Amino acid sequence: MHFPSILFHQVVCLTCSLSSDRNKLSLEGQHNYDAGWVSELQNSGSLVVPRVVLEAFPGVVLLKKKSRDKTIELIVSECRDKGYDGVVLESWSRWAAYGVLDDPELRQLALQFVKQLGEALHSISSKSSTRNHLELIYVIPAPRMEGPNNQDFGPEDLLQLADSVGGFSLMTYDFSGPQNPGPSAPLKWIQYSLTTLLPAKGSASQVHSHMIFLGINFYGNDFLLSKGGGGGSITGRDFIHLLEKYKPSLQWDDKSSEHFFIYSDKGVRHAVFYPTLLSLSVRLDEAQDWGAGLSIWEIGQGLDYFFDVL
Repeated sequence: MHFPSILFHQVVCLTCSLSSDRNKLSLEGQHNYDAGWVSELQNSGSLVVPRVVLEAFPGVVLLKKKSRDKTIELIVSECRDKGYDGVVLESWSRWAAYGVLDDPELRQLALQFVKQLGEALHSISSKSSTRNHLELIYVIPAPRMEGPNNQDFGPEDLLQLADSVGGFSLMTYDFSGPQNPGPSAPLKWIQYSLTTLLPAKGSASQVHSHMIFLGINFYGNDFLLSKGGGGGSITGRDFIHLLEKYKPSLQWDDKSSEHFFIYSDKGVRHAVFYPTLLSLSVRLDEAQDWGAGLSIWEIGQGLDYFFDVL
């Protein structure tokens, strides 16, 4: 199965944040840098684009030109100094939490910041990329099934940023949580997300569909079904342990196109949703039908044979 997209490796998690005196911006996480690993990945033909979570107070970054420029300078300098091929920027959810996206003027400033960062990165030559410039991949949340609101990233936002970013990492996972146990990424939700952001399948959708990196989860969830709920994410190792210990029957949910099983521990029933080759294949087929790429969260949390379908 072939996907017409670049393979991006998220190597380290950096955090752009304000210091305690709220007057100085600083980029944290540089201690995770491993020069040998970065070089090895790049020599294998992969691009290294670390994830940067913008945790700085949005009012300061967006409203003050000097702070905007400083934030961009910090990110670009980090790429240049460490030899990265760009960054994966995560900020939309943070801005939504602060109400930035409900204000038309602030929303426009937010989009302008992303564009400015993308253009700054594009102006720097990449040592290992065949595209000859640094890349910006922007993380976007999946649209809400109950209907769009101001906090959603919509098709107009995508069009506004399309010329300034290399792609959009679409977070089509975490559909359910401890308070509403269920599948991690229902197929209908994935289809709805793609349909909302892009034109109908066909030649028109190809213009921007190749910029979408469809989120695929390699982790699962173990939810408590008792009153009050609870539980959380599990990795492949946890999944295998539960199968061996409780020997449950794996069931297929037609509505979500995901496998799950039920088990009881100390009188408490649990529901476990974890990806399988079948559920992954269905989602990869959907991505291929749209001409989209993939964004996996995250490779180390899955099972080795998941790569058989990639």
